Amino acid sequence: MLDKCTLRPVFQKVLRVTYGHTVSNDTVLVLVVITALAFDFTNGFHDTGNAMATSIATGALGPRTAVAISGALNFVGAFLSLAVAATIASGLVDTSDVTLHVVAAGLAGGIIWNLLTWLLGIPSSSSHALIGGVIGSTIAAAGGSAVEWHGLVSKVIIPALLSPFIAALVAAVGTWSLYRISRSMTDGARKHGFRIGQVGSACMVSLAHGTNDAQKTMGVITLALIVNGTLPKGANAPFWVIFCCALAISLGTYIGGWRVIRTLGKGLVEIESPQGMAAESASAAVILLSSSFGYSLSTTHVATGSIIGTGLGKKGADVRWNVLGRMAVAWCFTLPCAALTGAAAYGVAYGVGGTFGVVVLLLILAALAGLIYWRSRGTKVDHNNVNAEWTGTVAPPEEPATATTAGV
Repeated sequence: MLDKCTLRPVFQKVLRVTYGHTVSNDTVLVLVVITALAFDFTNGFHDTGNAMATSIATGALGPRTAVAISGALNFVGAFLSLAVAATIASGLVDTSDVTLHVVAAGLAGGIIWNLLTWLLGIPSSSSHALIGGVIGSTIAAAGGSAVEWHGLVSKVIIPALLSPFIAALVAAVGTWSLYRISRSMTDGARKHGFRIGQVGSACMVSLAHGTNDAQKTMGVITLALIVNGTLPKGANAPFWVIFCCALAISLGTYIGGWRVIRTLGKGLVEIESPQGMAAESASAAVILLSSSFGYSLSTTHVATGSIIGTGLGKKGADVRWNVLGRMAVAWCFTLPCAALTGAAAYGVAYGVGGTFGVVVLLLILAALAGLIYWRSRGTKVDHNNVNAEWTGTVAPPEEPATATTAGV
């Protein structure tokens, strides 16, 4: 009795005889590129808080102004380095064992995890969601031997473990130093001066974010082009890939991931402007340094560590360790959960088979994304209430009906 694995080569042979080729990979490649840019878009709005949460929380920048500036600088930053893109394209999996179905499934796993954590307002790592999805789908397709475990450990896992602590230490020292230097200033003068400084430091984080996070989608698209035979193995990302990824992440950033911004800006520490400047400066320094070495760093881990560091560096600051605990749990589960989702997504795409398998996968992905977005409308967070008092969850406090009417 013929099974599906036996019938598939026969079907492809019929197509080759009839049309001169099999079902073109070009259609699947286009779908993969579109899915990758969709992930890049979610990366933008999911990680906007990494750059601008503290500036918004201290009032250094208005919410809309902050996300507009961040979007523009993410676009610019994406052109400044390709080291991280090279790591993603060829440093994590054996490209000879990867197919376009694997790449599509990995992207689906990353997108689903990004949207779920965004819904909950948890600043998890978009980078690890993407990497986990690709690793999971690769293992499902070709086994664990297709994963470059040394590259995964040295350029992803070790930086993930160390970066929050390094950022926290730098931010704590910076916060203590700034308060020490400005101890003779009045509170009003200190807040005003450091709010101006925050504009510059926040811009540096946005620029740094572009040099690191936009590269990851470039790397995935480049991987897809290599797998398809469009580019040779080891090739760098073409200009059109760089431009499209830069545009997607900047547009996502401009949309504003208000739920994550709220958690970072209000949920961890009540931040003053000197703390905000210290956190942003520490984040920018760590991210830029890691990008120069090609480390696929989690900018979320860095930003969170920096904010915690400002709480430790300011005497009397109240760090909400329970919020950090929930975030740390999500960090631990990001890689394995995204990997499992990527593996399941590959099962769907491979089970259906061919171009139609990818289409079915993306339709399921779109339905899940729509469901998550609909669910988020129940506790709407936007630029109007992102700075409302923290109530223990990402949901802002209910406003009295009279106040709502007056605001309209």
